[in-house]
Amino acid sequence: MEPKKNPKADLRKRSGMFFVIGLAVVMALVYGALEWKTYDKTNEYDISLNVEDDLDEEVPMTEQIKTPPPPPPPAAPEVIEVVEDEEEVEETVIESTETSQEEEVIEVEDVIVEEMDEDVDVPFAVIEDVPVFPGCEGSSNKRACFNEMMQKHIRKNFRYPEIAQDMGVQGRVNVMFTIQKDGSIGNIRYRGPDKNLEAEALRIIKKLPKMTPGKQRGRAVRVPFSIPITFKLQ
Repeated sequence: MEPKKNPKADLRKRSGMFFVIGLAVVMALVYGALEWKTYDKTNEYDISLNVEDDLDEEVPMTEQIKTPPPPPPPAAPEVIEVVEDEEEVEETVIESTETSQEEEVIEVEDVIVEEMDEDVDVPFAVIEDVPVFPGCEGSSNKRACFNEMMQKHIRKNFRYPEIAQDMGVQGRVNVMFTIQKDGSIGNIRYRGPDKNLEAEALRIIKKLPKMTPGKQRGRAVRVPFSIPITFKLQ
């Protein structure tokens, strides 16, 4: 017995349509796959800076110092009066000081110039007339006699201070003094290693006698003189 086929149930009639539909579906899936995009997940963070303001101090506002305005200029006088100069001014006539031949020349007497007494110091080494030590009046070389008499005076009045001997102090005291215009001794200065030696040197110089003052150009002048006094232990 042969099976009977329903002509309406023939699937080959619509195979072309199914093929087209399947092809369209496949193309749609391929297109969708190609156009599909994926994105990475990102955390939603606040990227703004969260900085706390730690400055609690209040900044004082600087005040602008207003300088006082300058004083206004003095007001100008309302009316300026013009005063005419009616006074006559006498002109000063300067006469010539030149003498003419007609004027008589008056003779002027000799002018006497008074010499001033200059208070100067002349060193002992360059003075013309050295001071005269008592006892050197008749000496031909008064300069050498002065030095010799000075040494005799120091040796005669010399006394070594006991306190300086006990302390073992010795040395040289440089003494400077001035023979005044009246022959007295003044302006005594000294310098030494110990005050006791200086005091002894001062005592010796104060005992110098009054002398005949030194002279320069026939006039008495002050004469500075210096001498060392040596203190030496035996």
